[in-house]
Amino acid sequence: MNRRLKMFCVDEVLAMWDEVDVENEEHGGGVSDIETESSSEDDENQESIPPPAAAPASELKDEHSEAQHPPMPPKRGTKRAPVSEQPSLPAEWKTECDLDSTPPPLRFRPMRAPGVQVDTTLKHTPLDLFKLFFTPTVVRELCNTTNKYAAENTVGKSYTWSDVDVQEFYHFLGMLQYASLVKLPSVEDYWTQEDEENDLHKGTLHHNRLFRVQPLFDHMRAACKSSYHPRRELAVDERMVATKAKTGFTQYIRNKPTKWGIKLYVMADSSNGYTVDFSIYTGKNLDSSPQGLSYDAVMDLVQPAFLGTGYHIYVDNFYTSPKLFGALADLKFGACGTYREGRKGCPSSQGVLTKKSPRGTVRWLRQDPVVFVKWMDTREVSMCSTIHPAYAGDTVRKKVKSRDGKYSVVEVPCPVPVLEYNKYMGGVDRSDQLIQYYSTRRRVSRSYRTLFLHFLDIANTNAYIMHLELSKISQQKSLTHKAFLSQLVRELFGVEKTGVPVKRQTSHLPVGCAKDFTSSNRATAGRRRCQHCSAKGVCNTTPWKCQACDVPLCLLLDRNCFAEWHA
Repeated sequence: MNRRLKMFCVDEVLAMWDEVDVENEEHGGGVSDIETESSSEDDENQESIPPPAAAPASELKDEHSEAQHPPMPPKRGTKRAPVSEQPSLPAEWKTECDLDSTPPPLRFRPMRAPGVQVDTTLKHTPLDLFKLFFTPTVVRELCNTTNKYAAENTVGKSYTWSDVDVQEFYHFLGMLQYASLVKLPSVEDYWTQEDEENDLHKGTLHHNRLFRVQPLFDHMRAACKSSYHPRRELAVDERMVATKAKTGFTQYIRNKPTKWGIKLYVMADSSNGYTVDFSIYTGKNLDSSPQGLSYDAVMDLVQPAFLGTGYHIYVDNFYTSPKLFGALADLKFGACGTYREGRKGCPSSQGVLTKKSPRGTVRWLRQDPVVFVKWMDTREVSMCSTIHPAYAGDTVRKKVKSRDGKYSVVEVPCPVPVLEYNKYMGGVDRSDQLIQYYSTRRRVSRSYRTLFLHFLDIANTNAYIMHLELSKISQQKSLTHKAFLSQLVRELFGVEKTGVPVKRQTSHLPVGCAKDFTSSNRATAGRRRCQHCSAKGVCNTTPWKCQACDVPLCLLLDRNCFAEWHA
């Protein structure tokens, strides 16, 4: 006879388990006399061992609860949550009423004096500043590459190629910049660099996807760093260069204004938006470290050999991690930024702030060298820093809704990292804003052409920022962005600025008084009395008048009233 198995629900199993526990407690806690005797004999035979330290009450409670209610297997179709090898103990968060020690200030020791690295006593035209980035040497190399590409692709064609020289290429750059000012149609540029050895590694990590622009890319990074040394506050952020070119490293980011494009990691001076250094994301490569992409992106841009020490680096939650901030602190760099909940190394903050927490509530926790701060604004804000105290009594004005539904402006507490982050994080955004005003970007089919045009935008924008810095030093009025680029275009073309055309002055020339005449009345048509002769009381007629004065005057060999009138 087949027996049917009875199925129990979870509650029934737990109830049965509790009944077994009760029975065991009634019979001596479920431990037999045999087990007790054997354990006592083992204790006598073994050496004396000091008793272990008492476990915390929380751990005892957890062990008891696990003994009563063993963990149930996960439901089918669900993933088991990863278990940490060393679970972190609940951290004790503090409030804004608790004092936090201010980290010792880092000694700011830049390798060079911050600011433009040119002779400030001389006058620098827009073309002079532009050529700091697109030097004649680089343009000559671009010309050689362009001519080489044209020679390979014009074999057997009906037309002949005339080699491009440096001056013509500068004219081409001026045309691209002029197109950004007046929005003319796109132009085709032909330049490339073939690398047969690199083509053999396509599809592998050894393949350099930037080989066509690698020389120009390396030069632009070096030129940005050599022409200007940044001030203390630096911002590191992403930049999307719009393109839908078919390439292996085109990115799609949904929450970005530019969703499709090539992603750059940019470090900019927070005071003016100058692009100090940048890198291009091309996917996983051989140089990737176990720390992850966000860690490598910042460490690649932060170079103490170029910058010096004591700089403050501001990043967003994509980059922020205790591992990165600790590495920057070892290099004598400060760091501040927002962080994501659940990031490895960040303390648990469950229940620290709730949706009902008053606006301006501050909670913080210091784990040297990093301080973690929670602040309630319209939503919860998570910050961490190695250069700021958690709270120093600062307040900000916020519009708060009261219980009766009315809004009022009140002063609410604000942590120091939040204030400093809002002040200095916009360096890359400022640079992007200046680039977008008059960008040379065009819809092109190749990614290296997109990068070339973006390098041109970086050169134009950095040159304009240097012009603003030099104008402050010389205490002279600076040009507007459009006026600066317009002058740069004229200088690239070698065209002088033309002034306002002066209205042409009518010359004092003799013309005929008669407008219409025939051959029969040519001698008498339109004759009028001479004004100069009439002033003398003499009546003479003349067919001539002054073009400017519109006065009839005699013009004869023996009676030149025209000359006497204008004498």
